Amino acid sequence: MHVVLGINCFSHDTAAALLVDGSLVAFVEEERLNRDVHTKRFPHQAIASVLRQGGLDINDVDAVAFAHKPAVDFARSASDALRRATPKRLATQAFVDARLAARERTFRQHWRYKGPVINVGHHLAHASATFFSSPFESAAVLTIDRGGDSLSTTTNLGEGSHLRVLSEIRNPHSLGEVYTAVTRHIGFDANDEGKVMGLAPYGSAKLVDDLKDLITLEPDGGFKVNLEWFGYQREGPPVSKAFVDRFGPARVPESEITEQAKDLAYAVQDLTEEAGLHLARALRKVSPSPYLCLSGGLVLNSVMNERLFQEAGFDDVYIQPAAGDAGNALGAALWVWHEHFGQPRTWQMDHAFFGEEWDDSAYTTAYRRAGLSFRQVADPGGEAADRLAAGKVVGWFQGRAEAGPRALGARSILADPRRGEMRDVVNERVKRREWFRPFAPSVLHERGPEYFDNYHPAPFMLTVLPIKEDKRTVIPAVTHVDGTGRVQSVTRDFNPAFHDLISKFDARTGVPVVLNTSFNLRGEPMVHRPIEAINDFLRSEMDSLFLGSFVVDKPEA
Repeated sequence: MHVVLGINCFSHDTAAALLVDGSLVAFVEEERLNRDVHTKRFPHQAIASVLRQGGLDINDVDAVAFAHKPAVDFARSASDALRRATPKRLATQAFVDARLAARERTFRQHWRYKGPVINVGHHLAHASATFFSSPFESAAVLTIDRGGDSLSTTTNLGEGSHLRVLSEIRNPHSLGEVYTAVTRHIGFDANDEGKVMGLAPYGSAKLVDDLKDLITLEPDGGFKVNLEWFGYQREGPPVSKAFVDRFGPARVPESEITEQAKDLAYAVQDLTEEAGLHLARALRKVSPSPYLCLSGGLVLNSVMNERLFQEAGFDDVYIQPAAGDAGNALGAALWVWHEHFGQPRTWQMDHAFFGEEWDDSAYTTAYRRAGLSFRQVADPGGEAADRLAAGKVVGWFQGRAEAGPRALGARSILADPRRGEMRDVVNERVKRREWFRPFAPSVLHERGPEYFDNYHPAPFMLTVLPIKEDKRTVIPAVTHVDGTGRVQSVTRDFNPAFHDLISKFDARTGVPVVLNTSFNLRGEPMVHRPIEAINDFLRSEMDSLFLGSFVVDKPEA
């Protein structure tokens, strides 16, 4: 038995992944355990969790893979900072790099680990996470994010157990930084880019042409950011005075969503999609493989992903569920297994359930400590389907937790998609989040073509598809304002319990779709322990909670 521990600890979304003989055994994000959204804290708890799930000790680990190369990052950042005469950026990077370099020492001291530690570049970890977990023997690989190792974008070719870098785009030229800068100007936080994606369809094309000046698409398939519009590259405000003069002052957080904010969201989403297509089409021209793998934080933009799927010229596209920085724990481990140890590929990621699970005694103990009266049911899927069909909102906590930010039927809040009012009920009275944010339709895979145009399998909820016109009135609660839905296709093999629930909802209603959103309230990570699910249930207007086969219902009043 050979064991590789992968760690992402050099940015937000710290995480740990455990490979045994090249197969993923466990994956946990630190935020689920310490309850700090997008945490930057060292993932000691996540490391303990994956080792516990694997039944292993730190002394069983043959190699530790860190998803970062501190010296490379500093050298590149220093070069860029000196060239642009931005000493603040240089000083900041020097401070950050010193802290990052110390983390290996911290890890060794804390865990008393004496084995080899291997550093893998940030974007190489992104590329490895998606290609080495994909079903493709060969593929083109595109990584896009804000930045890591002072790179924002890479293109690669994957063949068997090897990756070859074709091109790199250095920071500060970054699609992710542009999207985040506009996100912050619209009044949201960094890492809230998904809100802008959801808001975009409410806007108009009024500012599309104006925003095109932010990025120049180059003939070779690359791009350049017009830095006159921004300040992020100088560690300053995200956008420049020129941007404010042209597009108005930043929206105050939590204030009314203006038409200008909607139009900016529309324009930056359009700009990102076009730039992503430009990159992918250029990559297709040089790729001998008709398959594409995507990774990086910007690849959580599921609207862009679907355009690449439909328009970039590839036969198929694969994205692993933890496409953001957390997934680099997996990517670093896979790179070490295949490239460092020279091992062949024998595993692919055909499901996402690699987190912790709980037994019946944990469920009943949590209910009793909360003072709740519960009962065990023989058919949790059928009981949940009955409640959904009756207009109830259901918390669904089953089996091992999902990898990545999308609820895939293990830590989910569910509702009836046929009831248009459910969108507002779940947003306002359960999740307590912005009114414009859409919900995902989880559909039985075998029935997907009945409900979605251009249907293809989407098990990880990372693409947006048009909902067929005649079905939009059937499932209005999951139909976004532009007639689309961020679909999750559910198969019996992928998640038998969730497939059973949707099948029984279909049997009761004739609709093989449920409204699915992550089990958390606004500002929280997804629930991890049963007690967190109970607390969210009690603090919101959820009607029923299923912990495994144990259910509790709130009184009708």
